[in-house]
Amino acid sequence: MKRFKIFALTAAVSLLLDQLSKIYIDSSFALYQSVTVIENFFNITYVRNPGAAFGILADHAIRIPFFISVSIIASLGILWYLRKVDSTDRWQHFSLGLIFSGAVGNLIDRVRQGEVIDFLDVHWYRYHWPAFNIADSAICVGVGILLICSWHEERQKKQIKSNR
Repeated sequence: MKRFKIFALTAAVSLLLDQLSKIYIDSSFALYQSVTVIENFFNITYVRNPGAAFGILADHAIRIPFFISVSIIASLGILWYLRKVDSTDRWQHFSLGLIFSGAVGNLIDRVRQGEVIDFLDVHWYRYHWPAFNIADSAICVGVGILLICSWHEERQKKQIKSNR
């Protein structure tokens, strides 16, 4: 288990932050209530998203079983892939922990409520990015780190080949 310590710690902390923030928003805000944090840039706005990113599939009857299935498959895929990652590759363990926690965090919402609580509202004056949550952020940051790790690994392989 020591081998997966970074993954487990990252996943646990991120999942806890995600769930606690959603519980707080759900219990402290009215639906669509918004509080300005940084004028013309960032609000906390309570919305619910029945779909995926940008509300994709929000109106389709298949959405709940589809998103639950995708989340479960993604989570199992991450655990399967984690076994193949070198135990010394801390960045990949960290990134997979973030992605895993994001998938599980949104899965919990979908199972409990049939939709996801979003509240991070980034915008430039009246041009708003779709609201998101900590789970979504964890997935995006985790994927970004994983891409950088893959890019770095490829560069190292090419450098080893060119030195031969």
